[in-house]
Amino acid sequence: MSCCAPPPAFVESLAGGPDRGPSANEVRLASRELGDGLRQSEFSVPSIHCGGCIRTIEGALDALPGVVSSRVNLSSKRVSVRWRDEGVAPPMVHRMVELGYEPNLFSLEEAAKDTGFAALVRALAVAAFCSMNIMMFSGSVWAGADGPTRDILHWICALLTLPALLYSGRVFYQSAWAALRSGRTNMDVPITIGIALAFALSLYDTIFSGEQVYYDAVASLIFFLLIGRTLDHAMRERARTAVKGLARLSPAGALVLDGENGPAFLPLAEIRPGATISVAQGERIPLDGDVLTGTSALDRSLLTGESLAEAIGPGQSVPAGALNLSGALTMRVTADEQNSTLSRLVHLLDGAEASRNRYRRIADRAATYYSPVVHLAAALAFIGWMLLDGDLHNATTIAIAVLIITCPCALGLAVPMVQVMAARRLFEAGIMVKDGSALERLAEVDNVVFDKTGTLTTGLATPVASHGDPQALGIAASLAGLSRHPYSMAIARAFPATGLDWHDVAEHPGLGIEARLGKQVYRLGRPGWSGPAEDAESGSILSRDGAILAAFAFEDDLRPNAVRSTADLLAASLQVQVLSGDRPALVNTLADRLGISGMGGLMPDEKLARVEALESAGHRVLMVGDGLNDTPAMARAHVSMAPASAVDIGRNAADFVFLRNDLLAVPQALSVAREARVLVRQNLFLALLYNAIALPIAVAGLVNPFLAAIAMSASSVVVVLNALRLGWRPFGEGRPRSQQEIIA
Repeated sequence: MSCCAPPPAFVESLAGGPDRGPSANEVRLASRELGDGLRQSEFSVPSIHCGGCIRTIEGALDALPGVVSSRVNLSSKRVSVRWRDEGVAPPMVHRMVELGYEPNLFSLEEAAKDTGFAALVRALAVAAFCSMNIMMFSGSVWAGADGPTRDILHWICALLTLPALLYSGRVFYQSAWAALRSGRTNMDVPITIGIALAFALSLYDTIFSGEQVYYDAVASLIFFLLIGRTLDHAMRERARTAVKGLARLSPAGALVLDGENGPAFLPLAEIRPGATISVAQGERIPLDGDVLTGTSALDRSLLTGESLAEAIGPGQSVPAGALNLSGALTMRVTADEQNSTLSRLVHLLDGAEASRNRYRRIADRAATYYSPVVHLAAALAFIGWMLLDGDLHNATTIAIAVLIITCPCALGLAVPMVQVMAARRLFEAGIMVKDGSALERLAEVDNVVFDKTGTLTTGLATPVASHGDPQALGIAASLAGLSRHPYSMAIARAFPATGLDWHDVAEHPGLGIEARLGKQVYRLGRPGWSGPAEDAESGSILSRDGAILAAFAFEDDLRPNAVRSTADLLAASLQVQVLSGDRPALVNTLADRLGISGMGGLMPDEKLARVEALESAGHRVLMVGDGLNDTPAMARAHVSMAPASAVDIGRNAADFVFLRNDLLAVPQALSVAREARVLVRQNLFLALLYNAIALPIAVAGLVNPFLAAIAMSASSVVVVLNALRLGWRPFGEGRPRSQQEIIA
């Protein structure tokens, strides 16, 4: 279930005070530097289980001096804290321990572990054993056993209830105790009170030879609650299998060739950028780097879904996690373990469910108010029935049924389960979600705006030199090698570069790259900036002090399924257009080919203005881009996507990153987001409908605690099963649904 459950060690450590977990020095050493005096710390907190945990931890950490922001990921039980470095880390660990959430420093290895599932299964097994045997003996009572025989059977049931009560139920007691000690309440408080009162009332009736006891309700309530919690844990673990798989891609260490004492195998955490490492045939690339010597074939399939091996050689960049297939490589490390491709993918995936969208906040807020409302309803039911018939036993029984049947676990599960399944479905399609709220925003989109170069096209344009001698082409290739713009990269690949010592290199988004060679200024980029405007028909111009040396035209190839992707979006009644800084003639030709509108020759601020105009007109824009010149528009759009080949700042600005070289990721993401929205609304309706019906029935005295336990647990299971429908096809369907059918 989605209820808080601090680890057993917490209760045992209360007398020892809150000085547990990593020290401030350990936290600082393990943190990541973000620049501008900011650092980020990552904690693994196994006791996080519900929206109440998120609110409690984030509220407490955000209130600490020096903390800029905190974010809790419910699925991975992870807390990310950004804080200002003022020589000492804020008391984050101390505060979390005070609240009952003992943290550990996060690592990929820890992320791959599942320490709670086995304990839940054991507790569930004990509760199942007790429930089945209690039912068997209770059946004899229901069949008519009376007198001393009934009393003996009641005592046997009481003894059978104890293992479930003391062992299996401690999951809920520890959570309730930790909440009460920190001056708050949660969903486990009424559960614990209901279990305790039901057992106490049954024990009283057993001692005084009462006719009815509710040991079966106690054991069954614990059993059904544990079913829901175990199912919830298993589903979250399924969502975390992506993180676990990515963690397994990274080897434990690498052979460093230029260490102080000669070659040595070092853990990845100890290898810094600039180190030279060796990667043998058949090994995975341990860290991002550039190949120095050796040639091989690289398998990126586990990272990008690309099935074809890629030939690599000296000068090419290789990502951590790719498989080196056919030859030994020597490479220079360009990123440490925390900033490697694998680490970035883990962060992208891990952020999928970390942010709470509007529906999630509604569910969390309702769950917050539920505990006091349930306590008040139970108290009023007790008082009302005492005034009505004066029967203390009957009033207590009804109050217990109210506490049990109105547990808001179904409401707490309504949104997280859908988000978990949506993140999982998207990951299977090669789409990473950075922000859980992006799922809601994506479902609201009515306009899709594409960049051209590197987004609709592959970014591997073929340059054709319209003029320029070999020396000028070599200079152009040398300068182009300093830029990541697709056209620059194409020039660098197509022509042999001249070895030159460039100075004052600067890249201007939307314009091109500029550098000095001696006293002369060279520019490579768009006409009108790098050369006279009359040469505007050229794709890129190389100039020296304003004089044209070479000009290039380009032939772009569309990304796979670009035509089908735009057709699917249009069929779903979405407005689709392309906004590009490329030449208007090329943009219009491409737009006509795709059957969409287009506008070329736009500067970054002009792209931003177009997106702002659409948003101001009441539209919801999805911006799909990959470059520096797309970043402002992506940040302004309602939601954004970027390919994995995008520049770092483009990926950071995007809400979704698709790993495969296929534009069908756009309609696929839209279909999942819209289906998730439908399921979220269904789950919220089902949870609220159940509680609206259950509370009056319980207050009216129409259910006993046993039936209340079954009804409450059934509502949680229904919500989870409804979430599992995300991505299912109708039974008997013989063909995959088209994107038009899914989205529409």
